This record gives sequence, structure tokens and C-alpha cells, in this order.
Amino acid sequence: MTISIDSATFRKVLGHYPTGVCAITAMEDGRPVGMIVGTFTSVSLAPPLVAFFPDRKSRSWQRIRAVGRFCVNVLGADQLDLCQTLASRGDDKFSAVRWTMNDFGLPILNDVIAWILCDLHAVHEAGDHDIALGNVLMLDVESSKEPLIFCNGGYGKLEWATPPSLVRAAAGVK
Repeated sequence: MTISIDSATFRKVLGHYPTGVCAITAMEDGRPVGMIVGTFTSVSLAPPLVAFFPDRKSRSWQRIRAVGRFCVNVLGADQLDLCQTLASRGDDKFSAVRWTMNDFGLPILNDVIAWILCDLHAVHEAGDHDIALGNVLMLDVESSKEPLIFCNGGYGKLEWATPPSLVRAAAGVK
């Protein structure tokens, strides 16, 4: 039996599942390249593997894939502007972005919650996206601030309460 799922319905239903927001960065010919994903996850402890799911048509993903090494930057709730800058199209996304180079030659964005440096371990096709597996080389936590969360088409943050709760801001995260 073939079942047809309308893409708008699929997006609407799955949009109710909150995700964290990460910037994937790499260096291409001495210049930083990056993209925003809401599809990052841990995969394995032994060996340490992580994954994200980029759109196969993304120019930024094709450039990062060709490099074969990337950095996952976990964005904080105060980094919505950075998120929107790196999510935009264009070749000069990094002109106003602050970052530092690490020992592996990858850009780590300033003021992120955490960063994870990876070699590209494998790429698997999955519909119109790829599953990009990264072999973790090094990682660290920079801050314990609230993460940037995406849910129902908007950005929000966790409010540190007992238990933690999601606070959604219509125009942006404050």
C-alpha cells in the first residue's frame, strides 16, 4: 500500500516537536562557511558519533561536505540574530560574525553554549536530506546559558524552573 503524506501537513505536525538550534561551520579555502540546523543529535558513545540532517540541495552543506571536517556550535537563546544571519543565503555570512580558529582549523563561533569538532564519518541519503555522521575529535562546554529552541515555526528558550519549561517569544528570544 502506498500512502501519500502532504508535505505541509507533515511539516505542521512535526513542527510541534521542539529542537535545539546549531550552527555547522567549516573552513573552505581559508574562509568560514556555515549553516543552521535543527536536526542535530548524539548517535554513539563508542565510538563517539553525532549526526545532523542537512537538505541535500543546500549549497552550504555541499561546501561543508567537501571539506570533510566540521564544527557543531550549540547556539544560546541570546543568539537569534546570529542564527538568522547564518541561515540566510549569501557568500558573506561571516562578515559580522565573531569566531575563533581552533587547533583543527575549524571556526568556533564566539559565545556559543558548546562546540563539537568532527571529521565527517559517513553520509547516507534519506529522501531529500542527507544523514551526516561526524566522528567527534574534541568537544567542550563554554556556557551554561539557555539554549535556542525552535518549535511551531518560532524560536524560544527554556526557562530554568523546576521542571524546566519552554517560553516562546513571538518576535524573538529575549
